[in-house]
Amino acid sequence: MVKHIVTWNFLEQAAGNDKKTNMLIAKELFDDLLGKVPSIKHIEIGFNFNILDEAKDVALYCEFEDKEGLKAYQVHDEHQKVAAFIRSVTKDRTMTDYEY
Repeated sequence: MVKHIVTWNFLEQAAGNDKKTNMLIAKELFDDLLGKVPSIKHIEIGFNFNILDEAKDVALYCEFEDKEGLKAYQVHDEHQKVAAFIRSVTKDRTMTDYEY
């Protein structure tokens, strides 16, 4: 099993929306990938409530059967559309992939 974790800080204003609106759009877009990208076994996205400066705004957690499934997800057209939106509304990102 492969776990894929990504966190972002969102811009205060981007794509004609405020930060909270773009976070909600991101959640909807990622949630919709579950039925569109066959290699996704599990996906969840959540909003941070921690007030520490080092905390990120949004976290994404995905599970894949194997590394090939993760690679298929990363290049899938539907994921690429979501990724383009995310790049336009975020200011930074962290990512971790590991096998379990």
